[in-house]
Amino acid sequence: MTTTASSTNPTNQENTVTTGATVWLTGLPSAGKTTIAYELAGRLRDEGHQVEVLDGDEIREFISAGLGFSREDRHTNVQRIGFVAELLARNGVKALVPVIAPYADSRDAVRGRHGENGTAYVEVHVATPVEVCSVRDVKGLYAKQAAGELTGLTGVDDPYEEPETPDLRIESQDQTVAESAAAVHALLTEKGLA
Repeated sequence: MTTTASSTNPTNQENTVTTGATVWLTGLPSAGKTTIAYELAGRLRDEGHQVEVLDGDEIREFISAGLGFSREDRHTNVQRIGFVAELLARNGVKALVPVIAPYADSRDAVRGRHGENGTAYVEVHVATPVEVCSVRDVKGLYAKQAAGELTGLTGVDDPYEEPETPDLRIESQDQTVAESAAAVHALLTEKGLA
């Protein structure tokens, strides 16, 4: 359901859309998740949506500080992010979550929590091949792993369980960032969320 804020309240924009949803962008490091999320966020804001991008690095610094990269810690991190995203989404915000979330059971638990609360949840697999990600290497992680300075890199020497049935699969190496964001936007529109 889409509603607009009352024009009698000067603190609200007349065209503010208050339908919330979580859009989880999963994929390997340097797949393009965050770049796509910020592109999509701009487009949604221009249309009057309230949007928050829950960047994985920021969450690790401020909400999940002290967690490592064991399977248990990664699961805990994903559950914390999922809780915050669901809370935002159920309160009318589009929560865009560009977070690896390497394990299917962790993602399924987040989707399940959204389902229990009747909150819209969309899973997008940014399915960029590891060979492309390692060339992009935005944070230098692949180079550190290759030099023996880093272990546990998702998709290289730590597992990444690809989603079997995501709501959308994006091959970011075959399209521009704007095209990738437009594909997610089209899906949201199809689901009545944009």
